Formats: sequence, C-alpha cells, structure tokens
Amino acid sequence: MQANRANEKELGLRTEKELEELKAQYRKELLYSPKNVSETEEGFFEKAKEFCEGYKAFIDSAKTEREAASFAAARAEEKGFKPYDRNRKLSAGEGVYLLNRGKAIVVIKKGTLPISEGANLVIAHTDSPRLDLKQRPLYEEGGMAYFKTHYYGGIKKYHWTALPLALHGVLFKKNGEKVEISVGEKEGEPVFCISDLMPHIAKDQVEKPLASAITGEGLNIIVGSVPLEDGTEVKLALLKLLNEKYGITEEDFLRAELSAVPAGKSKDVGFDGGMIGAYGHDDRVCAYPSMEALFDSETPERTAICIFADKEEIGSEGVTGLLSAAYTNLFKELCEAEGAAYGEFCENSCCLSADVGGAFDPCYGEAYDGKNSAYVNKGVVVTKYTGARGKSGSSDASAELVAKITSVLDSRNVAWQTGEYGKVDQGGAGTVAKVVASWNVDVVDLGVPILSMHAPFELASKGDIYMMYKAAKAFFELR
Repeated sequence: MQANRANEKELGLRTEKELEELKAQYRKELLYSPKNVSETEEGFFEKAKEFCEGYKAFIDSAKTEREAASFAAARAEEKGFKPYDRNRKLSAGEGVYLLNRGKAIVVIKKGTLPISEGANLVIAHTDSPRLDLKQRPLYEEGGMAYFKTHYYGGIKKYHWTALPLALHGVLFKKNGEKVEISVGEKEGEPVFCISDLMPHIAKDQVEKPLASAITGEGLNIIVGSVPLEDGTEVKLALLKLLNEKYGITEEDFLRAELSAVPAGKSKDVGFDGGMIGAYGHDDRVCAYPSMEALFDSETPERTAICIFADKEEIGSEGVTGLLSAAYTNLFKELCEAEGAAYGEFCENSCCLSADVGGAFDPCYGEAYDGKNSAYVNKGVVVTKYTGARGKSGSSDASAELVAKITSVLDSRNVAWQTGEYGKVDQGGAGTVAKVVASWNVDVVDLGVPILSMHAPFELASKGDIYMMYKAAKAFFELR
C-alpha cells in the first residue's frame, strides 16, 4: 500500500510532458503492433516492385500445376541445378530437382551438415481452383457447342460466368502422341465463356441464395457456334476444326487433362501499382518467392528443400499430392545415401507450410475478428493454426516452433504478423501442414495475405510478396 502511494506521489510530481513521455515509453516497450513492410529497409517498395516483375512472369505463364512445375524445372536448370540421380550421394552446395509426373517438383540444395541433422523445408502448392473438363465434355444445344465442366477446389460458382476463359492442358491420342493445348492467352486467340442470364428475366435467379443461383452442372463453356456448310451440326463442325488443328477426335477427350482458367495476364492494381491482381495467387504467390529464395541462398548448413505440391485444393490426394509417398520416399533415399536414419531426419527437420493467409477486408469486416486478422502490407502472416471452428483439420504449431521461426524473422528484419481465417465459427481453411506434421516434422504456416481468395482475380501486395522471399531466404539459412 505504501509503495503504491509512493508511486502515485511520484507520478503526481511529474509534469504533463513527462507523463506523456513515460506513456510513450510504456507503449514502445509493452504494446505490440506489427510493422509495415516499408519500415524494414530504405527503398523497400522499389525493391519489391522489381522482384515482382519476375513473379508476374511466373504467374502469367504458370496457370496450372503442370506449367508451374515446368517453369520451376527450367529455372532450376538456369541456376545450375541438375535432375536428381538416386544412385549418387549429394555433395555440400549441390543443387538438384525432381519432377513428380510433370505436375509437382522438389528442388534441393544440399547443406554442409549431414542429412541426419534434418532439412529446412518450404512447401507450397501450385494447383488453384478452376474448371476441369469432364471426360466426355463436348455437346451441342441451341445451335451452340459446349464443354461440360467439373469444378476443382472451393469456388463461388457465380464468379465464373460472363468471364473470358482460356483452355490449358494435355491430351493423348489413341496412338500415344501427346498434344499440349493452350488457347486464349495470346493476342488474337479466341477465348471461351460461360453465359449468364440477362437481368431482365432473372427474377427467379436473383431471389436464390448465392450458393444455388448458379449450379455446378450449369457451368458449361461456349466453345463454338459455326455449323457445317448446310447449317447443321455445330458439334461436328467443331470436331472437324479440332481434327484439322490438332489431329484429334472426340474419343481423345477421354485421355485428356484440360482445364478452363481465367484468360489474360496479371495486372498492377491501384494508382500506385502497389498490388497485383491475378488468377492463382493461392498459392503460387508463396511458391515463386520460396523457389527464388532457395536459388539465391548461399550453401546452407542444413539441407534446403523447396516443394511445389499438387492437389492441395482437393485435400492433397493422389500421386502428386503431398499425401503421396513420392516425397517421403525421396527423403528416405537421401537418408540411405548417407547412412542416416529417416526417423532422425524427420525429428530434426523443420518446415514452413507456405500457404496464403486471408487478409482483412474492410468491405466485409463482419466476417473477421479484426484484432486477430492479417493485413495487407504488414508482411508475411504466421498462422499457428488453421482448421475450421474447433481447429478441426489443423496441426496447431507449438509455441516453441513459433518462437523459433519468428526469432529468425526478427533477426533478419522481416515484417511478419499473425492472423486467422475469419471469426471462429465463420468457416475455416486447411493447408498441407497437417500432412507434414504426420511425418513427425515441426511445421507452421507462413505465407502472403491476399484479398478475394479463390476468386478468378485475387489481390496481393507487392510488399508482402517480396517479404515472403525474404522470409523464405532467412528460413533456408536457419541452423
């Protein structure tokens, strides 16, 4: 009691100016507020804009996971990396890459320490929500030819109507010949489109909830309208055109992997050009900076590994998704080459699940907990847990790991923040973190906060994208 009165007396003797200075000191020492990215270094945004020109070239040419893996492999070759040879042991500083069926890629830079000391892994995914063609997609109705689709990943279906679309993918003829298709991206090429109902007669449609106003079976793409010379059979006329151009028949669609994605290139957004609008930021906006960070890192102590995984948007399933043994088999081979125990490798490894976070959107503020949201231009978002409602589907990183990672970020002056996917019972999201955790590898989510996630045109800050590069580089060099 006497001590409190002494403190009150001491405060009472201070001038108003002194009290304000004391409060300012307390705020600085005791309160927390994430940095703006521009505070981290002089001329930050100029560096960010320069870095993002490379990112835009990537995202414009990598609209599917196949194209992303192909881009990464070519980039690795440019940087002196060689295809992985399972019959030889890697030397310190050596760089190799392994393509998984052309749709995923692992890039490795061997460290100076033995593999038993573990690796620093950064795992992003390069698949994005899209419209896949059904196996028998082509049909004719109302004097037009259409492709039937099956949407992939979590989309709002109404986003995909009245939107220019491009077609990407591969098709195999009966004789085994591979045909690569990309239509709708180059100047002068035709695009495709899903029509929408005119507002004049849309009374019933607009009265429906957003989730049911457009159906999955209604996402049919207009691909032709010119009939044969006698004015009939648009479908047959289109197949004749496709046969002349690609040498294919209708049966060949049974052996195809074709996707419709938004047509066109990425765009700078805002008078200041501080943001990039593009299709597929989720999750290529984390993939490219991570890959470039590995390429630019000096020979690390611990082996550095960057993975572009497939199928995250549908649960990481399949032989190219992260649940595939393709990745753990590779790790086991690396261990066997050095006579190391795979279990020891996993226990000593650390991973960033490099996936995007949801940025606070003031236009829809009611869906967020503003005090626990990520914000544009506040740097990478470190997400301790994802999941839905009661953290369902989350690996929930330990306090020790969060402390370790954020300490590294602080030591390299990397702007970072925390954030959740909206209010507790609003919904939720998941990442590959739980898959990595099942390997007994410490993992935490870290990525770029974006707006309009899973829309055909997502938004990301150039400052946050560049900060992702700095974060991944700091992590790869972590002992």
